[in-house]
Amino acid sequence: MKAALLQMTSGIDPAVNAATLVDAVREAAAGGAALLFTPEMSGLIDRDRQRAAASIRPEAEDPVLAAVCAAAKDHGLWVHLGSLAIRRPDGRLANRGFVIDPAGAIRARYDKLHLFDVDLPTGESWRESAAYAAGEGAVVVDTPLGPLGPTVCYDLRFAALYATLAERGATLLAVPAAFTRPTGAAHWHTLLRARAIENGCFVVAAAQTGQHDDGRATYGHSLVVDPWGEVLLDMGETAGVGFATIDPELVTAVRSRIPVLAHRRSIPTPVVA
Repeated sequence: MKAALLQMTSGIDPAVNAATLVDAVREAAAGGAALLFTPEMSGLIDRDRQRAAASIRPEAEDPVLAAVCAAAKDHGLWVHLGSLAIRRPDGRLANRGFVIDPAGAIRARYDKLHLFDVDLPTGESWRESAAYAAGEGAVVVDTPLGPLGPTVCYDLRFAALYATLAERGATLLAVPAAFTRPTGAAHWHTLLRARAIENGCFVVAAAQTGQHDDGRATYGHSLVVDPWGEVLLDMGETAGVGFATIDPELVTAVRSRIPVLAHRRSIPTPVVA
């Protein structure tokens, strides 16, 4: 079965981003995909938090989410909407992904667990926790491509999350992202291949790319990696929709050859001598 990935350059206008997402749903369905994956912050990328605040809504009022749900229903397509900025009832924000079925219904939600608070050698400084609240749990949801474990961007660096998802039945791991160029060039391919290999899973990573309206630049290179670690799709830096074939039987074959899930053991707390 086919997976479709949208690689995009989200801007500061949610209406423009929503139109890009709706067009991608149409293109993915026309290309025979069973499920479309979109990047982190598909609906809005704006590092000016005061300006962005005017565009961030509660889930039930979010126009981008509503547009994608309607498009999924119109075209009979599953969509993993990588993430949106959503205002929680307590006033804080969530970096929230959604799995939407062909009826336009939300089948699963996932709030990013690990928040990106770093100072880079380039001078870039990010404090996601200043506005966002971390999620509280992992999710696995059935899809036509197999049980899917959604994550978001910086989660990629925390292998235990992916081990948990695989142990709960996931055969497909999603990593929507807006990786910076320095960290992307250094670590993106290596980490995605590692998560695929160590869990015997397909990894699908739809990414932001290029120069954004708010001044940031993202790495691109949306990837699909198979359970053996082979890269099936690398979209480079160009925005658009790409396709890759997902064969669930390959998961079984790889896990039979190297049964890492069966051999995995819990590690006791070390004794410090």
